[in-house]
Amino acid sequence: MRMIEKVGFVGLGAMGKPMSRRIKQTGFALGVYDNDAARLEQIAAELSVRPASSLSALARECDAIVTMLPNSTIVEKVLCGEGGVLEGLAPGSLVLEMSSGDPNSTRMLAERVQAAGSHLVDAPVSGGVPRAETGELAIMVGGADADVARARPLLEAMGRSIVHTGKVGTAHAMKSLNNLVSAGGFLIGIEALLIGARFGLDPALMVDVLNASTGMNNSTQKKFKQYVLSRSFDAGFGLDLMVKDLSIALDVARSTGTTAPFSTLCKDMWAGSKSYLGSGRDHTAVALFSEMLAGSRLEAGDGENETR
Repeated sequence: MRMIEKVGFVGLGAMGKPMSRRIKQTGFALGVYDNDAARLEQIAAELSVRPASSLSALARECDAIVTMLPNSTIVEKVLCGEGGVLEGLAPGSLVLEMSSGDPNSTRMLAERVQAAGSHLVDAPVSGGVPRAETGELAIMVGGADADVARARPLLEAMGRSIVHTGKVGTAHAMKSLNNLVSAGGFLIGIEALLIGARFGLDPALMVDVLNASTGMNNSTQKKFKQYVLSRSFDAGFGLDLMVKDLSIALDVARSTGTTAPFSTLCKDMWAGSKSYLGSGRDHTAVALFSEMLAGSRLEAGDGENETR
């Protein structure tokens, strides 16, 4: 089994950039690749590493490859396409698929990596850009015990909570279900703020009360004041990606024969917001869709003085 000394990181977007920096800061040798040539050159210069000329070239010089990409279709192309990772990956290498992927696709990719003489674990993350920058991500990891143990030092460079969820694919399933819970909490919280504001409550005060009470969740703690009431809508996670993750969660429900009416409504609400707002928006902008439906706008101090 090859020791992990040099890591190749593929995908230098909002999350990939700080994650790759953490890997280098921890002491691993690092190679990087991104399909955006300008971004690749800029980030490679910032990290003081040499940008890879191709995916296969990156794989040839590394013991482990990390992928942090928008979806499983792109991951498959990166790993299995012409000039891809598998063309250069040495036997005994490790692939860490850290995107928010489709679990069934992930299992298929794991089989293809294994056929090439190497191993794949799925290791999606939670915590967003701020926790990626500090190395405090929550990381779910699926794979064989030996592969997870081998990946752990690398994962610990990027995350504080490392949870082995089971076989390959279980981590991607867990990530989609985590985002389903998060998305549901966000929507119900925004609706509560809209109701309360109509009744005369200050939305900012409501957030404080929720955070001291049983209604507290990640959105009340880290999103409502910061990105909704401030009207910045720039938390750093795309609305398109949230809709994708909710679609994956519903696919898991269907594949397991699980009736999930509330989850279906939640996904439909987020998908509706994407249609209304358009692509490229931050996920916190879904509040604008709820405001449109309610005919109200949320801002701190905007509670009405009397009920309507």
